[in-house]
Amino acid sequence: MKAYRSYQGRNPKTGEIIRVQDKKLPFFKVGKELKERVDSE
Repeated sequence: MKAYRSYQGRNPKTGEIIRVQDKKLPFFKVGKELKERVDSE
């Protein structure tokens, strides 16, 4: 899991400035073997 701090964002539809709360999102780091297999295709 990767933690992200809150930040100021913007609603693209209305242009309104909003505050995005702190959040934790899953994070995936590709291993060497998988990266080599994908790159070889």
